[in-house]
Amino acid sequence: MAIIADGKNGLFTLHTKNTTYQMKADAFGTLLHVYYGERTDHTDKSYIICGRNRGFSGNPYGMGKRKEYSLDVLPQEYSCYGTGDYRISALKVQNGDGSQAVQLRFQDYRIRKGKYAIPGLPAVYALEEEADTLEVILEDAASKVEIHLLYGVLEENDIITRAVKIINRGDDGILLQKAASMNLDFLDGDYEWLTFYGRHVMERNIQRDELTHGIHAVGSVRGTSSHHYNPFAIVCEKNADEEKGSCYGFSFLYSGEFQMEAEKDQVDQTRVICGIHPDNFAWNLRPGEAFDTPEVMMTYSGAGFGTLSRNLHRTIRKNICRGEWKEKRRPVLINNWEATYFQFSGEQLVQMARKAAGLGIELFVLDDGWFGKRDDDNSGLGDWYPNEKKLGCTLKELADRIVECGMQFGLWFEPEAVSEDSDLYRAHPDWAVAVPGRQPDLSRNQLVLDFSRADVQDYIIGRMSTIFEETPVTYVKWDFNRSICDKYSMALEAQSQGEFAHRYVLGLYRVLETLTEKFPRILFEGCSGGGGRFDAGMLYYTPQIWCSDNSDAIARLSIQYGTSFGYPISAMGAHVSAVPNHQTARIVPFATRGSVAMAGTFGYELDITKIPEAEGEEVKRQIHWFKAHYDLIQSGEYYRLRAPSDRQCTVWETADPKGKEALVTAVYHHVEGNAAPVTVKVQGLCQEVYYRMCLNMEGMTQLPEEMREKFLQCLPYGYHEGETVTGAALRQCGLVIPEALEEFQAWQIHIVEV
Repeated sequence: MAIIADGKNGLFTLHTKNTTYQMKADAFGTLLHVYYGERTDHTDKSYIICGRNRGFSGNPYGMGKRKEYSLDVLPQEYSCYGTGDYRISALKVQNGDGSQAVQLRFQDYRIRKGKYAIPGLPAVYALEEEADTLEVILEDAASKVEIHLLYGVLEENDIITRAVKIINRGDDGILLQKAASMNLDFLDGDYEWLTFYGRHVMERNIQRDELTHGIHAVGSVRGTSSHHYNPFAIVCEKNADEEKGSCYGFSFLYSGEFQMEAEKDQVDQTRVICGIHPDNFAWNLRPGEAFDTPEVMMTYSGAGFGTLSRNLHRTIRKNICRGEWKEKRRPVLINNWEATYFQFSGEQLVQMARKAAGLGIELFVLDDGWFGKRDDDNSGLGDWYPNEKKLGCTLKELADRIVECGMQFGLWFEPEAVSEDSDLYRAHPDWAVAVPGRQPDLSRNQLVLDFSRADVQDYIIGRMSTIFEETPVTYVKWDFNRSICDKYSMALEAQSQGEFAHRYVLGLYRVLETLTEKFPRILFEGCSGGGGRFDAGMLYYTPQIWCSDNSDAIARLSIQYGTSFGYPISAMGAHVSAVPNHQTARIVPFATRGSVAMAGTFGYELDITKIPEAEGEEVKRQIHWFKAHYDLIQSGEYYRLRAPSDRQCTVWETADPKGKEALVTAVYHHVEGNAAPVTVKVQGLCQEVYYRMCLNMEGMTQLPEEMREKFLQCLPYGYHEGETVTGAALRQCGLVIPEALEEFQAWQIHIVEV
């Protein structure tokens, strides 16, 4: 059984395939956290919680003279502010009388088959037989605040989810000042944590820090999850790496403001808390009302970061992404943005589509500039009416012409923003987010539409629905090109302005839920200036997200590497772009750009009508290779073999879950004379099976014939016809990557069972 409850003794044990989680309500009704880690039995392990008198740590009044009992040092399932625990807390409430004390005591529990859902919020889902739910109810006797701790157990995935429902059963209104989704206390150990920081066009860099005494925190107050910190973190042992060591992953299914905190306390215990950022949060909870927190997805691995990542990848692909595009092969696309920016005509777009179709590209995406008065980023946002003068025809006529070329048709939208110079703003200035009496902050010359308002949500749903009904759109790029500040809604009362940031996200989710349900044929891709809202919450609505506005293949090595710790390849939007690259001016071989973009959803973003004929032939070969290996790339088990920080090259692998084949991709960072060989240990294959190595020669098409012949003669063992190697040898001894022949050389090596 996934959930074992001993109600008499208040003991609850959750089992997944490889992990165990345990909590216990003690004799005083405090719900203590006991254990989370490698799978063990369900016997009571609370003996490891050692009581001892700690100076300046208060003792609850009802404990009498028991000075060894203090909430300040006890490991708890859901900690509260104001009742003797001086550490960071999960819950902070202002009661009707102005006090901020909450004392939670165990009341009841429920177990049910299937996975709980959260009203209005994304959550992991599963078939009834694939998951179980535990609901533990705690109560504050004085205020009648009731806390329902929700645990979802996906046994085969090694995933446990956490969420909280807060119900006001009292007679007075209360104010939620902090309502985290998860509290996890570690009794001992020296830990580090990996967080993922960045900025626009350089997202999700890895930062590994020791969790020393004091408070460590990352988060966002930008209205979105942000480019700057990602709502995903790993807590690990100091020796943990890709293949060894204990590590815990926490992914927050939320696209708004968040905070992840960790504190090592006075007795070397570590507490981790994750939830909505409290700085812009103050939620009024009237008598009888309930508040639902977003969900946290947790996983534990005793075998390093690789296993942890693969647990998350499988769950995101199978139990977070939804709709017909969840597992359906997605089309290879071309986006016109870096080819034309705002300056294009309908005829020019059709020419691009015709050329792209002839090369095997399947979807044409018309980016910014097709609507309103939109020839730059100073005007037009919000006016979602096609600019027929610019297009030279109606949008439907343009789309039909592109479809006649043998392509699908997609559109770019930025529904959450509005230009001051727009008909929408002139008609509804109160729909823009701004603080009364103050000039609003601009970013990219635009304001933010107030998605906390139902009338704004309904307007966007209506306008986009009309376009989808009139035009054969099969793909939408949903962009958002600024952070939110001036947080204020004209539709909320003064005492409710602290609800704005969360209500905005709820409004966004409502719009996305409505449109994706109404138009299931459309593939929605999330975007926020690239990776500014790359989180598991958005993946519930958009099964892929534009990974970064930086399309340079070498910069993308780091961006996609960091992203892979928490998110699968199938979620990462990645394109081949022109050189010199528009962000870095770097010149990278066409084959390498293709190899890097294939570690994502794969597409092109350049003027396809201007590429040389030889590169056009490369496009054909890249698309053929990608389609031939689509399932392996998109759904295979992902392994990070060498990091971008490696001196020579970055190497990654996707392996068939049954071990029948694998694809290893290597990208050299530079060329060295007399370079040392690069060897990687291939994982995920069957030990006793023989394999042959098939080298994709795409990277050699531009090289002189004599150089090609010399290279082929000097290939390492295993690459020539008739040479085979066992899975055990590839795992223990390794695979030698062919040498680099030019700057930024890339190799794709298909390893196939003989």
